[in-house]
Amino acid sequence: MVDLTTSTQSDLADLVNSNSAKTGDVIATEFQSEGRGRLDRTFEAPLGSALLFSFYVAPKRARTDWGFISHLAALSMQQVISRDLSSQVWLKWPNDILIGGAKVAGLLAQATDHGVIIGIGVNVAMTTEELPVDTATSLAIIGSKNLDRNLILGSFLNHFESNFKEWDKGGDFIGIYSEVCATLGRNVQVEVIGRENRTGLALSINSLGALLLADGFEVNVGDVVHLR
Repeated sequence: MVDLTTSTQSDLADLVNSNSAKTGDVIATEFQSEGRGRLDRTFEAPLGSALLFSFYVAPKRARTDWGFISHLAALSMQQVISRDLSSQVWLKWPNDILIGGAKVAGLLAQATDHGVIIGIGVNVAMTTEELPVDTATSLAIIGSKNLDRNLILGSFLNHFESNFKEWDKGGDFIGIYSEVCATLGRNVQVEVIGRENRTGLALSINSLGALLLADGFEVNVGDVVHLR
């Protein structure tokens, strides 16, 4: 744990690139001044209000399978958060975690030569006034019984380790992920910078983590908007 950093993701990437990191290494912080979200977006949270961390894993499975690791991390955090809430916790493809349709956590994945760095931000103690956007929420706002960031982190790492070991041996988590994925069965709009938006019915997730639309189109990257 560090009190202040520019980005846990960048810090861990520096260690990985210098061969100073090993699988399972974690960096968490109280505050990051240049937090990163997906698609190079910024991620900001008031001091002590969010669980902010990155971790590194070096899979044994083929590199072509690595795309599912971020989904596995999102699923693991969904399982942890669900234990302390009466509300249903959902996943929005690819890696957002939703409660009541509002985003409570997000993930970002970065592949390296030998593994993957996952960065996670969970809105824990944020008040309504502190939320970054009006489509977000926090564990405090939603009434979670556990707002201890250390306990949430420890529980997540244990859950992820168990899930990851099973997946790395060839385990299939598509069914478990699909059961809590709010994107499936909905009409969606896929938005990718520099490309024309595409709409369709989200049908399933494949073993690589791609979203499959009913017309056969495969979505590997981009934002998904749930349509009414």
